[in-house]
Amino acid sequence: MLATQRRSAILAIVNEFGGARVSELVDQLGVSDMTVRRDIERLDGEGLLERVHGGALAVVPRATDEPGFGAKSALMTAEKHAIALAAARMVRPGSTIGISAGTTTYELARAIRDVPHLTVVTNSVPVAQLLHDVEGAAHVVVLTGGVRTPSDALVGPVAVTALAGLHVDRLFLGAHGIDRDAGLTTPNLVEAETNRALVRSARSVCVLADHSKVGLVGLSTFMGLNQVDTLITDSGISPRARAVLEEQVEQLVLAEPAVAPAARRQSGDSDPSPVGTGD
Repeated sequence: MLATQRRSAILAIVNEFGGARVSELVDQLGVSDMTVRRDIERLDGEGLLERVHGGALAVVPRATDEPGFGAKSALMTAEKHAIALAAARMVRPGSTIGISAGTTTYELARAIRDVPHLTVVTNSVPVAQLLHDVEGAAHVVVLTGGVRTPSDALVGPVAVTALAGLHVDRLFLGAHGIDRDAGLTTPNLVEAETNRALVRSARSVCVLADHSKVGLVGLSTFMGLNQVDTLITDSGISPRARAVLEEQVEQLVLAEPAVAPAARRQSGDSDPSPVGTGD
């Protein structure tokens, strides 16, 4: 298991059960005590969990928390890759697509680098740079402009104005959180308005979000679940959350990670992503 996958597994366990002892993580991951402690220290430094004596505790996210692009890139890597590959199958040569900012949408950009003659509208600096640097590619990349956020999104009036006159066949959209009642949310008010402009520009919207996003609620809603044409998540989603999403979105796609989340406890009672079911 790669270090990023191991840290993602540790964070998933801690968030699912509210905390974990070092000894439990050692047993489940099959690595040394020192390795687990170093991973916990790094995750604590990134503000993703709280290091305590003998283990770690989950950090309860606030509605305005906005992790940086680098911190999010290290999480749920196998899941994001699987989701991106599933989304890439929807991209046809010569089409015009929108790609919002985010680490999962960035993985999609990686997966479509060899698809010819694409026109890509994006407010993501990393996505634009990635596609621009593809040698010999015939991609047309339209970067919206705007003010840069911690997650490397370009947002604000400049971005909204740029999007107002554009039209894409399909938008691939990321989200900070997904909830049955709150819908798709972000901790950044200005980014929410830019995401709404992206949605208005699209004939069809495909949301890309790993299962850890389900049940999170950010400060601002930018889209209702019933407005989503396709939602691609991973097979780590709980049965109850899956049922809620299937009721709301037109099409739900479950991607299977090539490396299963290492340390997820095999329990039929676990339900880490309630999607705001209220019971």
